[in-house]
Amino acid sequence: MTGDALGRTLLTIARNAIARRFGQTPPPAATGPELSAPGATFVTLTQNGRLRGCIGSLEAHRPLATDVAENAVAAAFCDPRFAPLSAGELPLTRVEVSLLTPAEPFEFTGEADALARLRPGIDGLILTHEARRATFLPQVWETLPDPQRFMAQLKLKAGLPATFWDDQITLARYGVQKWKES
Repeated sequence: MTGDALGRTLLTIARNAIARRFGQTPPPAATGPELSAPGATFVTLTQNGRLRGCIGSLEAHRPLATDVAENAVAAAFCDPRFAPLSAGELPLTRVEVSLLTPAEPFEFTGEADALARLRPGIDGLILTHEARRATFLPQVWETLPDPQRFMAQLKLKAGLPATFWDDQITLARYGVQKWKES
């Protein structure tokens, strides 16, 4: 399956999974061996360009098709930042699927070094400190293009102060291949 065909299929799987929760019976998505291989995805829902839900997996631990379907349902109904999606909202909702590359440890000597090594628009970032962990997809650079603001907001997402830094912080970065409904 080509990249574009895979993207169309993943978008269909995501939308169909949500539609089935409303009792709809959408036509089946295409199939292929890629969908049975483990994959890590995030499904992002937007309405009028504004976030409406986003849930995902950082590690590939189940078949790609299953990961997309379950993350789509979770983004629609379980994102704690939003009320569950209603059936009337589904036609107004755009789906985006991000297929993650495996995360790689990100080496740095301190916060200034980490900020200097970040690749805006390319890096997805996972920040971990003790039991706290948060991630931003590379797409977040579109709204937070400054590395310092990007990192500050990621720390806030992890439940840490924006100015917090500790030598025990670990970072990992990943890339994505993404597809979005038009």
